[in-house]
Amino acid sequence: MKAKHQRLVLVLLALAALFGAVLLAIYALRNQASYFYLPEQMEASPPAVGQAVRLGGMVAPGSLETLSDGITVTFTVTGREDSAVPVRYTGILPDLFVEGSGVVAEGRLDAGGTFIADNLLAKHDENYVPRELEGMSEHQAAKMAEDTTVGLE
Repeated sequence: MKAKHQRLVLVLLALAALFGAVLLAIYALRNQASYFYLPEQMEASPPAVGQAVRLGGMVAPGSLETLSDGITVTFTVTGREDSAVPVRYTGILPDLFVEGSGVVAEGRLDAGGTFIADNLLAKHDENYVPRELEGMSEHQAAKMAEDTTVGLE
């Protein structure tokens, strides 16, 4: 076999291997992909029951309710329009999770139209200050940050 033919065969094998790797990656990631929905999108065209999605919006004021078991909460996520999606979450709430704040809930929609969240990500605005740094001047906060990183070097 000529060298020219050998190179052609090697290039074709390399392309076939690359194509196979891409197909395997797509197959492996197909269940990991979750789509992002706003409440108005979820009302207009809801995802399939049980499909993993993310729901983002604002926690409606007055909608947060803790159920009798103490760890399950229900609340409503609202969007820009008059859309609202009921959400149920079982677990420990993030520290920044409050009524009127932004939230991204990861989970799935059940047959009754309630979003069952597996994970909550609370958002904060650009003025957020950690509790530990509240009331400190900028100099004091910088000093505290410096003191906590000294032992890490």
